[in-house]
Amino acid sequence: MAAELEQSAEHFRGQARLPGFAAPRRYDLHLTPDLAACTFAGSVSVSVDVAAPTRFLVLNAADLEVSPGDVHFAPKGSAQVLLPVEVTSALEDEILIIRFNEVLPLGEGTLVIAFQGTLNDKMKGFYRSVYELNGEKKNMAVTQFEPADARRCFPCWDEPSFKAVFKITLEVPSETVALSNMPVVEEKVNGPTKIVYFQESPIMSTYLVAVIVGMFDYVEAFTVDGTSVRVYTQVGKSAQGKFALEVAVKTLILFKEYFAVPYPLPKMDMIAIPDFASGAMENYGLVTYRETALLFDERHSAAANKQRVAVVVAHELAHQWFGNLVTMEWWTHLWLNEGFATWVSYLAADRFFPEWNVWIQFLEESTTGFRLDALAGSHPIEVDVNHVDEIDEIFDAISYRKGAAVIRMLQSYLGAEIFQKSLAAYIKRFAYSNAKTEDLWAALEEGSGEPVKTLMHSWTKQQGYPVVSVKLKDGKLELEQTQFLSSGSEGVGQWVVPITLCCCSYSVQQKFLFRGKQEDFNLSGLVKCQKKDDFWIKLNVDQTGFYRVSYDEELASRLRHAVETNTLSAADRYGVLDDTYALCMAGKQKLVTLLHLIAAYKNETEYTVLAHAINTSLGIFEMMAVAAPEELVNMKKFLIDFLEPFAQRVGWDAKSGEGHLNALLRGTLLTALAELGHQATIAEAVRRFNVFLEDRETPLLPPDVRKAAYVALMQTVNKSNRSGYESLLKIYRETDLSQEKVRVLGSLASSPDPDVVREALNFLLSSEVRNQDCIFVLRGVTAAAHEVAWTWLKENWDYIAETFTGHLLTYFITVTVSPLATDEKGDEAEEFFKSRTKASIARTVKQSIERVRIKAKWVKSTKGESDLGNVLKELAHKH
Repeated sequence: MAAELEQSAEHFRGQARLPGFAAPRRYDLHLTPDLAACTFAGSVSVSVDVAAPTRFLVLNAADLEVSPGDVHFAPKGSAQVLLPVEVTSALEDEILIIRFNEVLPLGEGTLVIAFQGTLNDKMKGFYRSVYELNGEKKNMAVTQFEPADARRCFPCWDEPSFKAVFKITLEVPSETVALSNMPVVEEKVNGPTKIVYFQESPIMSTYLVAVIVGMFDYVEAFTVDGTSVRVYTQVGKSAQGKFALEVAVKTLILFKEYFAVPYPLPKMDMIAIPDFASGAMENYGLVTYRETALLFDERHSAAANKQRVAVVVAHELAHQWFGNLVTMEWWTHLWLNEGFATWVSYLAADRFFPEWNVWIQFLEESTTGFRLDALAGSHPIEVDVNHVDEIDEIFDAISYRKGAAVIRMLQSYLGAEIFQKSLAAYIKRFAYSNAKTEDLWAALEEGSGEPVKTLMHSWTKQQGYPVVSVKLKDGKLELEQTQFLSSGSEGVGQWVVPITLCCCSYSVQQKFLFRGKQEDFNLSGLVKCQKKDDFWIKLNVDQTGFYRVSYDEELASRLRHAVETNTLSAADRYGVLDDTYALCMAGKQKLVTLLHLIAAYKNETEYTVLAHAINTSLGIFEMMAVAAPEELVNMKKFLIDFLEPFAQRVGWDAKSGEGHLNALLRGTLLTALAELGHQATIAEAVRRFNVFLEDRETPLLPPDVRKAAYVALMQTVNKSNRSGYESLLKIYRETDLSQEKVRVLGSLASSPDPDVVREALNFLLSSEVRNQDCIFVLRGVTAAAHEVAWTWLKENWDYIAETFTGHLLTYFITVTVSPLATDEKGDEAEEFFKSRTKASIARTVKQSIERVRIKAKWVKSTKGESDLGNVLKELAHKH
């Protein structure tokens, strides 16, 4: 007798995945949400294919009430209905085990389950979001199922590989708008309620199913193929959806071309949800967004908001092909979805807005990936997922940012055209089914004839990345690779590195795969220098590779000269700085070397490069407060002298006809000067702010500089002078634009007074701040108040751990623990989390404590740099 027949319900507990002896083919789902009581009732009828003899059906369910009398199974073509003898809910496994007396007949049958649940306030599963309509608070019902929360709405096979067709019916209040993945086929109004029937969906995974019920307005446009595209907003906000609508229509057309497959559904709806945990979610045909990622207000949104909307819309629409049409087989391959969509969203933004230089801004994504992946507690791009609790934590900078960066590295190695053709072949081959990372490599290898598998395995199967050290000896370059770790210790990893290099000019470039530990490279034929002074060598041309480069002293000083004379490309100027900063933090280079390099950027013209120099400088400034407080005055003088000429050039007011990047730069520069306590900036900010407080339409404080003004204002706030803080709260309470609320929240904790910071932190836990937005207050905590924030986190931990879930909770840990910079604090954090760590935060706790240890080590080594004071004086004097 088959083993399945002898099993007990116990056998199915504690497994990473559902058993494969039965699979769903079609769901007929009926839901009735009660928006006032915040509950819902439903029933699902699933066509199930039984592939092996069994007495059990095992599927996912969580937070649902199912009574055994509401479950039955009807084999196809038989009049008989089988009733279960036992229905067990295994809470910790989030599964429903249904046991029958008899063996189920092979082939198709229908499983019917009635159930009830709660519209929760956790922003996952089937949940409620609160909005205002004509001054009255109302609930809307929203779904967020990725990664594994469809099971909180209806019993289902809640794994990406169990794809099925969905037919959805909703019973809702007749005045509301009801949306799902597919268009409405029919509505039957019955007095106060109506039944809404939706068209059957194509085959898809449960995490992409979506249902929304509430009051909305929309704007609509059509693609040339006749696909309806709509942006839904809260009532009265539809004009703010126009920019996203334009981007969406162009993006659907671009991706149809790029993937060589038409958009598969009859409509594309995008909707702004007031309470939303992530940035956006790519549900098939009904994409949900935070308001800040979808809405754009011509008068009150900043250039940075506009760019975010464009990039996020392109990211989510890329998923309609890469993720929804072709879906990862299991969460191990999550990076395929996210890394790819991140990369291709820049491709789209660059096509539509070439003046934004987004490929240089993309380097900020790579840097975020680099920073996380230089920790011993990082993880490979392809990460084993053994329990559903572990999935949330891999929605991180490795899956998204490193994923995107290695795809870009591969694309630039293979060439854009070959890459695109092979990709289109992959999409065709796996449309409406599931794929693994290996399947993509196979398609790219086939299309290019290059050893893609060998090359890419080293990047996706092992964590970390290399630093390639370069020495010049007798006309030969000596290259050596070692794993780069921020702690400065040696890792054991080894990679197949696609090296690109040029020498004195970009006209001749060399490309090769560096496979060993060491290799010598002959420079003859590459050198294009007339004068010895102009000589430089740059590896990783335009920063398309995911590795760092460490140059010997002579080559490094040549590069510094090339930065100063602006002979390197913008991407390379960014890369030289980013690599030097990382090497300095890892104790591989002295701080004074890094400071000399920063000074070389005094004539920088590219926004992203200058913004990186600013952020790097502020990072050093923060750590010097611990390492060398006696040098802070000199450091501040050096940085203010470095930034002031730029700030004078861009000023507070936009020049007519200036570009998007100037608007971004203005905000970044003025915010940095405010944080450094630059008196002239603070005085001007306060003057403009006071006018704005009286008249919100004043041209004196445009959206691009508001954050800077708010941060500057908070520099004047302390326990005995709180008027600035109160004024910001007034703006927060009076605006209904999420982007404005977020600007205020991001500034509230930037006062130098620890008591004010504590008050701002307490405010974030009040009912006035939506849970999704708490992270912005935390992010704004200044260097002086990191310990205040840590103490506050410990005091409020029980409440926070109970109220927040998923990456909102892990964010609290990352942002408050990581900035600490002494071993004592590291020990404290270790002790504190010892008894409080569960699977869903374990990785984050470990990574955050590791960051504290690394900073503590840097602080110790910097204390020993005797020439620091003299160098700072000399640099400040030079400027």
